[in-house]
Amino acid sequence: MSDASYALELRELRKSFGRAEIIRGASLAVREGERVAVIGPNGAGKSTLFNLISGRFAPTSGQVLLKGRRIDGMRPYEINRLGLSRSFQITNIFPKLSVFENLRCGVLWSLGYKYTFLKFLNNLHDANARAQELLEMIQLHRKRDTLAGNLTYAEQRALEVGITIAGGASVVLLDEPTAGMSVAETKRFIELIKQVTVGKTLLTVEHDMGVVFGLADKIAVVVYGEVIAFDTPERVRADARVQEAYLGASVADQQEAGH
Repeated sequence: MSDASYALELRELRKSFGRAEIIRGASLAVREGERVAVIGPNGAGKSTLFNLISGRFAPTSGQVLLKGRRIDGMRPYEINRLGLSRSFQITNIFPKLSVFENLRCGVLWSLGYKYTFLKFLNNLHDANARAQELLEMIQLHRKRDTLAGNLTYAEQRALEVGITIAGGASVVLLDEPTAGMSVAETKRFIELIKQVTVGKTLLTVEHDMGVVFGLADKIAVVVYGEVIAFDTPERVRADARVQEAYLGASVADQQEAGH
C-alpha cells in the first residue's frame, strides 16, 4: 500500500542495460521538506537513479512513487506536471533568450497557458510577475535582459535552478549543481539552493563533501546500484560501511578537523 506521507519513495528499484545491472534493488523513502544528498563513487548509479525518478529511463522492475502515486514508466513531462522537476549536470538553458525570458518560459505551463500563442507574452501579467519574482530569488535581477548565453557559468547554473523551480514543483532534483564552481561561488550557491527550496523536498547528487554536509538533512549513499545507508550527516559520517565504500580517509580527516 502506498504511503502518501512520503514525498518520494523508491521500492526495490532495478535497472539493467543488457546484461549490466546498474541499479540493484535500490530503496529510499524521503519525507516532505527533507533535503537529501545522494553520494557515492563514480559509476555507482547516481545519475541513473535520477533518470529513473524523473522518467528519462523506465525501470526494469520496482516502483517509484511521488506522494503515494506511482510514476515509474511515465514520461518526463507527465512526471513534471505532477510536481517533480530536475536539473542536469550539463547546464540546460535557452542561450539566445534573455534571463527573464528563460524564466517566463518556465512558468507558462504551470499558470495554465499551455500551447496557446494567441496572446502576447508581455500581456501575461501573472507570468511576468512570477518570472520577476524568480529573478529576485536567484539574484539575477540585474541581468534581467542579458542573453542567458552571456552569463558566467555560476550565473547560468543559478538560472537553471530558477527554471527548475519555475513550474512550482514540490520535489526538486539537482544533479551536481555546484560542479565546476570556485569555493566562493559554491558557498554562495549553497545558500541560494537553501533559499529557493524552502518548503520543498530536495534531492541533489553531489561530490563536494563540503556541499553535502552544509546542505543536507540526510544523506543517501549509493554503491553499486544499492542504497547502503540513509541517515543524518553525522550518522553517515560515522558509518563504517560508508567509510570503507566511499568516504574513507576524508571522513576521518573531517572528524579530526572538528576536534
